[in-house]
Amino acid sequence: MSAPVRPVLLVVAHGSRDPRHAATVHALVRRVRALRPDVRVETGFLDFNVPSVRGALESLETEGVRDVVALPLLLTRAFHAKADIPAVLAAAPSRLRIRQAEVLGPSPLLLSALERRLYEAGLTPADKSSTGVVLASAGSSDPEAIAVIADIAREWRLTGWCAVRPAFASASLPRTEDAVRRLRELGCARVAVAPYVLAPGFLPDRIARGAAGADVLADVLGPSPEVARVLLERYDAARVRRRVRVAVGA
Repeated sequence: MSAPVRPVLLVVAHGSRDPRHAATVHALVRRVRALRPDVRVETGFLDFNVPSVRGALESLETEGVRDVVALPLLLTRAFHAKADIPAVLAAAPSRLRIRQAEVLGPSPLLLSALERRLYEAGLTPADKSSTGVVLASAGSSDPEAIAVIADIAREWRLTGWCAVRPAFASASLPRTEDAVRRLRELGCARVAVAPYVLAPGFLPDRIARGAAGADVLADVLGPSPEVARVLLERYDAARVRRRVRVAVGA
């Protein structure tokens, strides 16, 4: 008896005019495929890049695919996860059975990825107690998303950093440069900025400009192995759920 066919994993990315964004998404997808060659992984973009989410779903339906797990490539559950993505999935071909996975964050693996990026940028574990960290997010007008970032900062502080302060590139305050200044005022010997974003683009560039007064600026999370593992965790959790048609507002 042959093994049951696993649902196709459709990674739903935001998209950007910045070519670095799509390149990073594709690099992450390649890492996921390498980790789990038994899973078919495809990509769709909400805007700017191709294939679109709708186009990817239509292509899968044409091929005869019936089961799809749509995974938002997002770190917080804000507007895109709550409204945009469910709306696109609800308009997909009716023969597709689609489950929307949870967003990637929060996850202990993502904290591990943040720390590894900081160490790659020049810090060492011995620097933790004297280093203040700015957890720099893209930002959101969604209170739930903002609260999650604040919770992550508090949790991360408990792992031994001098201090951890959240900052946002848009929609919310404080900005990265304000958080850097606050950590200086607290007396941290050095200040590092850790972008809590997945790929380069307009808002990560704003974070980088705000980090001008910091001692260390880490890279974006990108196609790190930890992000790939979280992505597969979310896929596995979604594929065992009861198969239901995604509805707007789900």
